[in-house]
Amino acid sequence: MKTLPAVMNSSKAWQPIGKTIGERCAFALTNELLSDVKFVAGERESTTDNEGRVIAAHKFVLSISSPVFLAMFYGEMAETSEVIQLPDTDYDSLLEFFRFLYSDEVKLTGDNVMQLLYLANKYMVPSLADRCTEYIQNNLDQTNVLCVLSNAQKFEEETLVQRCWEFIDKKTEDIVKADEFFELDRCLVESIVNRDGLCIKEVELFKAVDRWVSVESERQGFHQNSGGNVKRKILGERIVKSIRFPLMSQKDFMSHVPDSNILTSEEIIDLMKHFNGVPLQNPLPFLQTPRKRTIRDSQKTRRLGTYIPPAVSWFSHTRCKPPESTRC
Repeated sequence: MKTLPAVMNSSKAWQPIGKTIGERCAFALTNELLSDVKFVAGERESTTDNEGRVIAAHKFVLSISSPVFLAMFYGEMAETSEVIQLPDTDYDSLLEFFRFLYSDEVKLTGDNVMQLLYLANKYMVPSLADRCTEYIQNNLDQTNVLCVLSNAQKFEEETLVQRCWEFIDKKTEDIVKADEFFELDRCLVESIVNRDGLCIKEVELFKAVDRWVSVESERQGFHQNSGGNVKRKILGERIVKSIRFPLMSQKDFMSHVPDSNILTSEEIIDLMKHFNGVPLQNPLPFLQTPRKRTIRDSQKTRRLGTYIPPAVSWFSHTRCKPPESTRC
């Protein structure tokens, strides 16, 4: 492809280089042809510090593709600066976003799809958001579903949120054992533990929650031997009471629960009475109804041929978090 100086100095018109309007627009973006605005991606303060990271664009093209850009450039409070800083995105994702606006084409990868979904929502480009959502749904696995869920909730992508929950219900045990589970915010842990459709033994769910709260207590600066009151306070009553201790076997319960120091001695005694058929003065405060999905159900579904996406490692840790905090 010819460079901008070569094109501008040529006696021939530059337009025939592209056979379609999309190709001509993509050429204009790549070569800064007739550009009237520049974008700097990342947190750099000036274009001199970000040489090569500047994207030259065209207000008209951006404005006919996004109502946000239309208001930015031609509204009552129109942007007058010729250089616009975008600290909430990276250069490669922004360039790919603009490439879609110019040509209706996009190359989605695990490294850029979540950032592109964010940009598509921010600048109100639903056609790109739909493509990102479809790509994500087709590539969910136990290593990325929690990251996707967090972002989908942030972006209010209800269809994607529902797809994530369905996947979590089917692959619960693999998901809670993955490293990503121990990086979750407490509110998302609570949402998982509260679900009726999880496919996991109750003792395995408890062990995952116990590991999570141990990691979280260290993140908050508490020593690992600080005691049960710290764990209980971090977890909150809704998480503790959502674990269905009565569904555990007595052996599993005694092997893992008392030493965690999460339950009070009174709760442990009452549960032991329950396991041994001793009448209680007050009902147990823990749910006793089985979760709707069982390990056997999941194995049966897999034998019948339900599609289980292959494990594809995508979404780097730095891109998993949405631009704003989702902590509850």
